[in-house]
Amino acid sequence: MHRFANPAEFNRLADAILPWAKVVMAAAFLYGLYLALYASPADYQQGESVRIMYIHVPAAWMAMFTYMVVAVASFTALVWRHPLALLAGKAAAPIGLVFTGLALLTGMLWGKPMWGTYWVWDGRLTSVLVLFFLYLGYMALWRALDEEDKAGRAASILALVGVVNIPIIKFSVDWWNTLHQPASVMRMDGPSMPVEMLWPLLTLAVAYKAYFVVVLLYRMKLEINLRKLSVLSSLEVQG
Repeated sequence: MHRFANPAEFNRLADAILPWAKVVMAAAFLYGLYLALYASPADYQQGESVRIMYIHVPAAWMAMFTYMVVAVASFTALVWRHPLALLAGKAAAPIGLVFTGLALLTGMLWGKPMWGTYWVWDGRLTSVLVLFFLYLGYMALWRALDEEDKAGRAASILALVGVVNIPIIKFSVDWWNTLHQPASVMRMDGPSMPVEMLWPLLTLAVAYKAYFVVVLLYRMKLEINLRKLSVLSSLEVQG
């Protein structure tokens, strides 16, 4: 792990991963959208609006997954002082914010025809909204303090405190009476949805994951370059 604390080593690894991640992302998006929009059937209850699920569900999965990436990076930075861990969390947070916003927006679009309203204050929707604000708070702390190390530590502590919200999102439909439908894919007894609906969902989940890898690596490379420029600028001032 500490080997990749060297920015040059990390850049070499990122450059090796990026072409493959781009291919997976493009192929999975094209195939997944074809399955979701054309090959999969309409639902007998939800009709054509079920197709929103293929965008909504992977976005919700990635919103939680990305937050855990931020939390693990924050823990690594606080405990082992890994120099790139803070940058990883900082780079991942805006991606997670986008996934969370997409999950909320598509959930609202799905909720209108299904529930008759865009929003209800049930456990799942409210906890995802809390996740959205946790991302905003994490990003705000990075900007609130002038010293980057202090800003990173403060943001990391918030990220670790916010981890408690992840199991609340996951199990809220089981713990409380909620309008949100229970899990139909990640179940102990296996997925309950038809295969022709499961495949586009999982294919787009792979596409979202590959997109996350591509954008995260590019954002981390950008952060490394910005730090190099900052160091060079300070040396020029001192000289």
